[in-house]
Amino acid sequence: MKLLMEIISKINGVLWGPVMLFFLLGTGVLFTVKLRFIQIRRFKDIWRETFGGIFNKKEKADENGISSFQALTTAIAAQVGTGNLAGVATAIAAGGPGAIFWMWLSGFLGMGTIFGEAVLSQLYTEKVDGELTGGPAYYIKNGLNSKFLAGFFAIAIVLALGFMGNMVQSNSISEAAYVAFNIPKLVTGGFVAALVGLIIIGGINRIASFTEKIVPFMAGLYIIGALTIVIMNYNQILPAFKMIFIGAFNPMAATGGIIGASIKEAFRYGVARGLFSNEAGMGSTPHAHAIAKVDHPAQQGLVAIMGIIIDTGIVCTLTALVILTTGSLSTGLNGSQLTQEAFIRGLGTHGATFVAICLFFFALSTIIGWYYFGESNIKYLFGKKGIGFYRVFVLSFIILGTAMKVEIVWELADTFNGLMVIPNLLALLGLVSLVVKSTNEYESKGEHSKI
Repeated sequence: MKLLMEIISKINGVLWGPVMLFFLLGTGVLFTVKLRFIQIRRFKDIWRETFGGIFNKKEKADENGISSFQALTTAIAAQVGTGNLAGVATAIAAGGPGAIFWMWLSGFLGMGTIFGEAVLSQLYTEKVDGELTGGPAYYIKNGLNSKFLAGFFAIAIVLALGFMGNMVQSNSISEAAYVAFNIPKLVTGGFVAALVGLIIIGGINRIASFTEKIVPFMAGLYIIGALTIVIMNYNQILPAFKMIFIGAFNPMAATGGIIGASIKEAFRYGVARGLFSNEAGMGSTPHAHAIAKVDHPAQQGLVAIMGIIIDTGIVCTLTALVILTTGSLSTGLNGSQLTQEAFIRGLGTHGATFVAICLFFFALSTIIGWYYFGESNIKYLFGKKGIGFYRVFVLSFIILGTAMKVEIVWELADTFNGLMVIPNLLALLGLVSLVVKSTNEYESKGEHSKI
């Protein structure tokens, strides 16, 4: 087992090394420039497209798709997860406060990437056994004309998110419940599996209905809790931002040498954790945006950008500010323990309970989102007939994840995450001109058509 861990770790060191980060960031730069900084130019439209029809109940989820807002909440359900709590803390502990600056930069550039993913997923949708579906596998197959890479992507994402990723999420829930409430881990696993089963058995209709209700609630709950702590420590807000900006270019000066980070480490951990959190370029969220009922693909591209604004711009930033304004960085803790300590300092003994509750909702929503992304690719590989078996495996892996140490599962999930990114990035780079063409059509002529 130890040898296997070493081998997988070395593979991940290559997969998620400087080359991968360069291509992910580089893709974001390319789309941002080609689209003439659409995340800035069209900010009003991003807001309007996202929230303008939020109370429009005409667009119900059915075999022809889901509402634009439901697509966004399904995407955010996957984006806003344990990474927003543990991932941000890891970035700060390893790279210093300056890592947050680089996380913001990766999020800003990722807006261009995720816009492209959403547009392409809209352009290349298909009806599979009477249901609309889409995602990278479809634009890789039909746009890049590579069935091999499409199949490779589909297998990798099912393994990375549907199976191993969800094991990690259920483990996080069970661990938090055990620490906060002393609930046996298998009991938590059975409860989570039953709850997930009740939701996913209703298909995309029930999944979309669930995410449009739970995502605003869980995001609002976390934002209120985090803001309460930040406001209580208002005199530390400016020093916290000073630490972030100074730390981006001189980590030792920002922390007085507490963590001993370098600029390279601040950049590396900030970019990596940012990309893992908002998932731009990873090929996951396009599955939700593909089936949104919109008049033009670019409209859903604008909505997709809002996902990163909420995930990285708001939730991740608030986690960082809670850690920095409470002075928790000096404790030497890391990951979820650092975040939990920050909330305990801010909210007293209720802080641990608050983090456990938020972690439950974050991880549960991620399981639902990742389940659906995997289901879309099961339909690509086997049609609807494979969904029943897939559901059984997912629920089994959720329970199994609570009963084991997940270090090797984390490593395997990272491996298949890396493998699924490669074909998606190749497709994005190969089809960038199509995204630009569709965007120019939307902006200049207002024609609402798909190819």
